[in-house]
Amino acid sequence: MTIFLNVILAMGLFTVVSIGHAQSVKTVIGQGTEAFLIDQTEATIESFAQYAQQTGLVTQAEKNGGGFEYRFGWERRPGWIFRTPFGSKPLSMQEPAVHISWFEAQAYCKHQGGELPTQAQWSKAAYTEQRQTPPAPFINGQTYTYPTGPKSEGANTVGTQDGWAQHAPVGSMPAGVNGLYDMGANVWEWLADAKGNDRLTAGGSWWYGPDKMKADGMQYKDADFYAVYVGFRCVYPLS
Repeated sequence: MTIFLNVILAMGLFTVVSIGHAQSVKTVIGQGTEAFLIDQTEATIESFAQYAQQTGLVTQAEKNGGGFEYRFGWERRPGWIFRTPFGSKPLSMQEPAVHISWFEAQAYCKHQGGELPTQAQWSKAAYTEQRQTPPAPFINGQTYTYPTGPKSEGANTVGTQDGWAQHAPVGSMPAGVNGLYDMGANVWEWLADAKGNDRLTAGGSWWYGPDKMKADGMQYKDADFYAVYVGFRCVYPLS
């Protein structure tokens, strides 16, 4: 598979990567040999559906009758899959792809030429401003408490005060640290870090308050788990 990289903004900060019919904007994080690219948004229903069509993937949620929602414990919801995250046609194909296990997310990233981010990569992108001349209120080199900056406002957390009762289409909220969208809240994001069969998730989701957006709010989940609250984004080598 051929990957075409075209730098579209000065300073080399943003790159358009076209893979098949999918197109996503990526951001350069870091410098030198430790630099990498990260998706500016979470993977979408549209992009995951294109991948599934290309590879013939049937997700575990589809095979097993639906993904999970937490009410009185974890409950399976018939028809809740990445194409129909709440059991019916989504409002937008740009909603985040959820009901995806860690293994399915990692396979998607590898198919795109990347992988799931490590905790170190994700944290660097989420909390420490890398841009030389970022817009206010961000400051180059500053590490923030939240992926949104010094305060938690501007993230899709629990409640409707942010305009969304559930997850929102990616990029609906203001850009945060490093110009990335939804690193805090909207949906949890799978990371590469493992503890036995568990894998780390970061950022919190629309079901939680802003405390889960912090670095110490990360949680391990079973790698085979899939639910309406968990999505992902990928990282890529800069070369």
